[in-house]
Amino acid sequence: MKKLFVGNLASDTSEEAVVALFSGFGTVRSCNLVMDVFSRQCKGFGFIEMEGHEARAAIDGLNGKDFNGKPLKVNFETPRPGRRRR
Repeated sequence: MKKLFVGNLASDTSEEAVVALFSGFGTVRSCNLVMDVFSRQCKGFGFIEMEGHEARAAIDGLNGKDFNGKPLKVNFETPRPGRRRR
């Protein structure tokens, strides 16, 4: 299982829309968009979990692709130094 970072999302993006987009490359195991606590709108990024070969295909097919008027940034998640992973 690989975790992907998805960035440059529009604020009105829903998890359902992101899952539908990534489902074209394989089974999406989980989708977690980071939402603003007060407005409940997407903060512009999130994380997707897929199998390894499907994740690589999604990166190749979606990185830089226009989605809701913005070019997506899709790559493997790289944990930030000093942060614990849950």
